[in-house]
Amino acid sequence: MLQGRQSVRVQATVDSVPAGRAQPKSTPEVEALLDKLKWDANGLVVAIAQDVDTGAILMQGFSNRDAISATLASKRATFFSRSRKQLWTKGETSSNFIDVTDVYIDCDKDSVIYFGKPDGPTCHTGAETCYFTRLEELGENGAATHSEEHPPTALTTLYSLESTIEQRLAESRADAATRGPPLGKKPSWTRRLLESPELLRSKILEEADELCRSVEDSEGPDRTASEMADVLYHSMVLLTSQGVKFEDVLKVLRQRFAKSGIEEKAGRKAT
Repeated sequence: MLQGRQSVRVQATVDSVPAGRAQPKSTPEVEALLDKLKWDANGLVVAIAQDVDTGAILMQGFSNRDAISATLASKRATFFSRSRKQLWTKGETSSNFIDVTDVYIDCDKDSVIYFGKPDGPTCHTGAETCYFTRLEELGENGAATHSEEHPPTALTTLYSLESTIEQRLAESRADAATRGPPLGKKPSWTRRLLESPELLRSKILEEADELCRSVEDSEGPDRTASEMADVLYHSMVLLTSQGVKFEDVLKVLRQRFAKSGIEEKAGRKAT
């Protein structure tokens, strides 16, 4: 799965290594994989950490042979610090580790992606990812100036939708606390759904039925995609209303990988 040469070996005494720092574990198999990577003149490759569920880019650093070896052995994202000339594991001081589930290389074999789940905020600022500023929102002094139209992080489509729904829920609760929205302001459709559980449930049933009918009536891929989008949207409103994150659903799906549906159902606890 991994694919070079040249490396910067790290020399450190046991006493100088933080308890949370992963250590390389060399095996012939790992070394053979690392030999396939195209290392730069300093024995490094670009290393990107990405959330396996949300697809969010968490951070970018550099890794040498030992860093990737340590990542494979510990299942925690480990990098090489060019300034300190040593390995460092994300979370070794904050405990916000990135638990790696897989490592991918690009087509040129000169960069890697650590796919994994963060234990907490990835950025030292406390943000979920290090990529939370749109280029157009950089102020003249280099400071971030976030607009209300764009969330302060790079989100994929479904997570951007979830963020919008959460904003509507927050608005609804704020207005409820102040006895209603401003005069003349009509609530959005999302707010109407959030404020009427019965309406929301009926819409999900309606949209699911329309999705099935689009297949039964052979209305074509475009129609099926449109109906599925309606089902997804209304279902995500329901999730938000129940305090369930879309990430929670993806976690359940990931746990079901490589498990048959029959086995999964048999293993469910009776409720």
